[in-house]
Amino acid sequence: MDLFEEILRLRREGKRAVMATIVHTNGSIPSFESSRMLVREDGSILGTIGGGCVEAEVWAAAKDVLKAEAPRKMTFNLNNEASYDSGLICGGTLEVFVEPILPQPALYIFGGGHVSIAVANAAHTAGFAIGVIDDREQFANKERFPMAREVYTSYEDAFAKLQPNPSTYILIVTRGHRDDMRVLAWAVKTDARYLGMIGSKRKVLSVYQALEREGFAPELFDRVNAPVGLEIGALTPEEIAISIAAELISVRRGAANVKHKAVVRKDDEKPGQKQAVQSAEAKAAAESVSR
Repeated sequence: MDLFEEILRLRREGKRAVMATIVHTNGSIPSFESSRMLVREDGSILGTIGGGCVEAEVWAAAKDVLKAEAPRKMTFNLNNEASYDSGLICGGTLEVFVEPILPQPALYIFGGGHVSIAVANAAHTAGFAIGVIDDREQFANKERFPMAREVYTSYEDAFAKLQPNPSTYILIVTRGHRDDMRVLAWAVKTDARYLGMIGSKRKVLSVYQALEREGFAPELFDRVNAPVGLEIGALTPEEIAISIAAELISVRRGAANVKHKAVVRKDDEKPGQKQAVQSAEAKAAAESVSR
């Protein structure tokens, strides 16, 4: 199996892996410069960088590289130690560049209004593949969303065909509570990396409570980012889109200074949060006009 064809296959399927490449050698080593090894997320290997303890250490490091989604360089001094190559005595050094192989993140926007267009443009510029879903064909089409890779004009069709994975981001920006509930009921049971829903705290809570009455466990909604977007005082569709795109990027890059934003129920609300809630509700009022 060709290593690069396997990388393409994994990325198409939304799967991750790690590529290890020998980038520098000096002296006697059990392999050669530019040797490559691919470590899939399940731990299976394709290719080799020489075997032995070097390969084992790189294999072990692959898990950390995937977790951080950041590359690292590893240096090995073989120092005439037979243990580094299953009995072959080497006296050289080698450097191995270990890098994550990540699929393109995909953003699926449920709802085709003004905010959705602005978000699609901003997220596409930031490197996200775009999918748009709306049950109104005049709102979900390639003319309205020329950057979209996928367009669906039926929620049920999208639910049946989409298979969200850890590279998938879902944004709920539909035209009303009923559709928000339909999409959220499906989304919280997927493996999507990000779930965001637009609306005020009051509106978000009403959706959660309605689904809880249908049997959904309250903790399912802990992973939802709502009200969606970073707090930057955004009002217009374009400003709201920037706040949402910034939140998507912060999740994608694992920004340490951006906390997950979940709705705080009244019983849990702490002093000092009231102003933030009022700001979110003011933003939502502008959103309802611009969708």
